[in-house]
Amino acid sequence: MARRLSPVGLDFLEVAPVRLVFAREISATPAEAYHAIAEEVESLPTWFRSVKRATPHDEGARRTVQLAGGIRFEETILAKEPDEVYAYRVDETNAPGVRHLVEEWRITPAGTGSRVQWTFAVDGAAPLRAFFKIASPGLGTAFRGAVSSLDKQLTKARTS
Repeated sequence: MARRLSPVGLDFLEVAPVRLVFAREISATPAEAYHAIAEEVESLPTWFRSVKRATPHDEGARRTVQLAGGIRFEETILAKEPDEVYAYRVDETNAPGVRHLVEEWRITPAGTGSRVQWTFAVDGAAPLRAFFKIASPGLGTAFRGAVSSLDKQLTKARTS
């Protein structure tokens, strides 16, 4: 059953009890990476394997994301700065124990490509916080795999 979460803003990224940050450099330009992450929302499952479906709403101001395993998020976009930052807050989810959840994708130039950084900020019941601290290596692996897959997809599109 879905539950409404307490709304938070971008400042939550700095004060969350659990804050996980992962980064990876890719060959895609910031414009290419940002476009794929923030503007081609429906293509998310093609490069992020744990995502089953992603659907934008309200002209990109909101989105619905469903993960493999049935977890679902209704999200509001908090920041959309072309070629730089894409951030969103979870407003409703069926994931147990979550009180607040904000994610940010920050894209910066790196050499001839980009550095993609994902910040995952969450608060909830003590078991949930403990779970995410323990799950951090797995989330990092999932992020690195997703961003590598994204980079391969963008490289293929660029060279086709």
